[in-house]
Amino acid sequence: MRIDFLGLEAFLSIANWGSFHRAAGHLNLSQTALSHRLKKLEEDLGVKLVARSTRRLSLTPAGLELLPTAQKLIDDLSTSLDTLRRQGKEQQERIAIGCLPTIAIHHLPQVLAEFQATHPLLAVRVYDNSVSELIEHVRSGEAEFAVTIVSANRWDLDIIPLIKEPFVLVCPEGHPLAKRETADWQDLAGVPLIRISAQTGNRLLIDDALASRREMMTWRYEVQHVATAIGMVAAGVGCTVVPKLGISTVRVSGVAVVGLRNPSVARTLGIITRRDHPLSPAAETLARMVQSHFRLLPG
Repeated sequence: MRIDFLGLEAFLSIANWGSFHRAAGHLNLSQTALSHRLKKLEEDLGVKLVARSTRRLSLTPAGLELLPTAQKLIDDLSTSLDTLRRQGKEQQERIAIGCLPTIAIHHLPQVLAEFQATHPLLAVRVYDNSVSELIEHVRSGEAEFAVTIVSANRWDLDIIPLIKEPFVLVCPEGHPLAKRETADWQDLAGVPLIRISAQTGNRLLIDDALASRREMMTWRYEVQHVATAIGMVAAGVGCTVVPKLGISTVRVSGVAVVGLRNPSVARTLGIITRRDHPLSPAAETLARMVQSHFRLLPG
C-alpha cells in the first residue's frame, strides 16, 4: 500500500496550526499547494478529513480518528531518519579496519600517515587481532575491511590479494645457521624452536607444508605474538619461524634472518570485505592506499 507522506504532513500541519494560512507558512508552501496535498489525501482515503467554513476550521470524525495514528507514524519516521542521519555522520567521521599485528606494527603506520594527510579530521579504529578475530570483525560489520591471511573458502567475503609472503628463520647471531643465506627445514631438527600461537593462522600453514616432517621439529616454546618470539631469539632462548614482513622492515640487534626452503612456506596476505556491502568512501580510499603500499614493497 502506498502511503502519502506529503498528504499526511499537510493534514497534521493543518490540524496542529488550526489554519491553512499558518500551516502553509510552517511547511513553506502556498495555500494552494497545501490544499492540493490535503485534497489528494482525502481522495485516496475516500473520506473528508477537514471541515472548513468561512469562520472556522475543524476536523471531521474521520480526521479525528486519523490524527493520533498519523502523528505517531510521522514521529516514528522522523526519529528513524534522524538516527540514520546520525549514523551516516558518524561513519563519515570515523571508520574501523582490521589488521594483523605484524602488519599493523611495521606497515600500517606509514599508510595511515599518508591517509591522515587527505583526511585530517577522520578518526580510525584499528583492530590488530588474530586471523579468526579479524574475520569476525568484518563479518559483523565492526570493521569495514581487514588486512589478513586469505584463503579461497570464505564464501561470504570478498578478497583482494596483496602479496605472497615467505616465512623465514630468525636465529641468534652466534647460531651455526646465522651466516647462511638459506637453510633447509631438516637443518632445524633438534634446534629449540619458538612457535607462534595457532590463533595467528601461521602455525596451520607451517604444519600443512611440513606434513609428517613437522614431527622432526622441537617446538619448545609457544607465544602469542611475533614480537615476543623475536625478543626471545635475541636473548638466545631459541630460534623461530615468522613471516618475512614481521621482521624485514626493522633492525633487531642480536638476531639473523635466514631464508627457508625444502619446503618453501608462504602465506598470502589480502584485504577482506563483506560481500555485497560496499565500503564507505573513506574506507575505499584507505583500502586503495594499502594496495599501493604493498605493490611498492620489494619482492
